[in-house]
Amino acid sequence: MSNAAAIRPGRPALPEWVRRLPEYLTIWVPLLLSAAHLVSFSLWTIWISFTPSTLIPVTGWVGLRNYTAVAASRNWQIAFDNLLLFGCAFVVLSAATGLILAILLDQRIRGENVLRSIFLYPLAVSFVVTGTVWSWLLNPGLGIQKLVHDLGWTSFRFDWLIDRDMAIWTIVIAAIWQSSGFAMALFLAGLRSVDADIIKAAQIDGAGPVRIYRRIILPSLWPITITVVVIQLQFAISTFDLVRALTNGGPGIATQLPALVVYDLMFQRSLLGRGAAAAVLMLLILLAVLLPYAAWRYLQRRRAAHA
Repeated sequence: MSNAAAIRPGRPALPEWVRRLPEYLTIWVPLLLSAAHLVSFSLWTIWISFTPSTLIPVTGWVGLRNYTAVAASRNWQIAFDNLLLFGCAFVVLSAATGLILAILLDQRIRGENVLRSIFLYPLAVSFVVTGTVWSWLLNPGLGIQKLVHDLGWTSFRFDWLIDRDMAIWTIVIAAIWQSSGFAMALFLAGLRSVDADIIKAAQIDGAGPVRIYRRIILPSLWPITITVVVIQLQFAISTFDLVRALTNGGPGIATQLPALVVYDLMFQRSLLGRGAAAAVLMLLILLAVLLPYAAWRYLQRRRAAHA
């Protein structure tokens, strides 16, 4: 029996693609479905933006009438101005805050794991919760201003939430609190990947900590900085939940952002065609950020492959 079993030919080996079929199904099926969903609904939105659709989609062709109406509206102009201010302030300040936190944690301080968890915790909180909590904190009759008044400093004022000129900065503050931990994690990974031998060589040559960071460490973080900026810009362009929960676009329309304009046109005014046009304009703004980044990444890979 043993000799017969020994000379019996084994089963032929399965082809490579058959053995890896479960992996392909696990990865590619959801990916292709997500891509099909994204492309199909994007094309549907673009088509609707050229129609006179109001409450329900209708056929017809109005050309660029919806786009010109949206671009000429006061809501969109204020939203676009707010996006420029919010995007620039949020990206710069959140990246700077994340970099500072990463540098502090990179000093191998005690309790680093606890501090890292604390800094990353806001990232796990939904934007609706973040907006709601900060609306309580910044409410002059309920939050920080009332607390300071109760302590005896009655002349203290922190009523940005109801100030038309300063309300947009309340969104910046809440967004920085939410996202600076993400920037910190990326920067910390970059700091930990810097070659220690180069730093030791610089220290032997007499370079101080400030010069080492300025000449060696920070320049090596440039690719990570670009990634952080692009991801944060993408968040700024698509911000909706945070503003909806924190200010609801107010006071008045002082803190309107493009996503709120889309929501207002589609679901409150029942102007489906104009809302779709505003959504397409948002998509164009997003592509203006993502396409240069994709081209830059492609050139980086080409250079690395030819190096």
